[in-house]
Amino acid sequence: MTQKAWAFLGGKQVPLEDAKVGVMTHALHYGTSVFEGIRGNWNEKLGKVSIFRLREHYERLQRGCKILRIDLPYSVDDLCKITTDLLERNGYRQDVYLRPLAFKGQQAVANLNLNALENEFMLVILPFGSYIDNTRPLRCQTSSWRRPMDSSMPTGVKISGLYTTSILAKSEAIAAGFDEAILLNQDGSVSEGSGENLFMVRDGIISTPAETDNCLLGITRDSVIRLAKDQLGMDVVQRHIHRSELYLADEVFLTGTAAHLTSVGELDNRAIGSGKTGPITQRLQDLYFATVVGDNDDYADWCTLVTPSGG
Repeated sequence: MTQKAWAFLGGKQVPLEDAKVGVMTHALHYGTSVFEGIRGNWNEKLGKVSIFRLREHYERLQRGCKILRIDLPYSVDDLCKITTDLLERNGYRQDVYLRPLAFKGQQAVANLNLNALENEFMLVILPFGSYIDNTRPLRCQTSSWRRPMDSSMPTGVKISGLYTTSILAKSEAIAAGFDEAILLNQDGSVSEGSGENLFMVRDGIISTPAETDNCLLGITRDSVIRLAKDQLGMDVVQRHIHRSELYLADEVFLTGTAAHLTSVGELDNRAIGSGKTGPITQRLQDLYFATVVGDNDDYADWCTLVTPSGG
């Protein structure tokens, strides 16, 4: 028998098939919503799902809500409890993807004023495998689409409407036979992948675009910076990166909740280094995967362990 799936909407748990919004919902028409992508990684040894940096994800969600003037009736602690309760009830004994969404839900199509609109929150949890094949280096393309400036659209949080650019870039890359896209800023400097932050290794130095380069302030990005510093004894330089620097790098890798930590072997039909996963990328990848499932005791506080009950 197929297990019944549950969502959270309207302040309560509801069957997933009943979690619906109207066709006139403001967020549907204008992208007035803020979301998070959160991983739950199944730890077979513990018999638990390890939710990675749950609190930090909801802290970022709240920052996005502040920008869009979405006033939720839930604290970060409330949101964490809503999430663990829902995950436990769904009973998944595998990797899962958690998608919370705070949105303007009022049925007001012809209204561009955020201040008078109703605020809503929903959460769905779904089984989730690999977003990108991180067992091999990716082939990437520099996109013809540019990352928006923060003065046009806030780039440090996950506002739904912002991701139209990422979707165009990813679709363009796939249609051209590549795995992923790399987006530049308006000045031609490197920003990020379509759904990932970017790191470059050259002469033993790890670099990543600065927060002022319109990249998402990624939680996986922060995790990798800390792992590199604390576990490998390496600092990460945050600075402007020119497109041509990526061609000459020894290693390039991408990080994100969905993508995990994935090596880039080729950019614009040019091999990065040897074209294979480099040694620093491999070490960080091994550390990261041990950490997200709850097997790295040094970062146990990054993982919220949930025992699925089903029902």
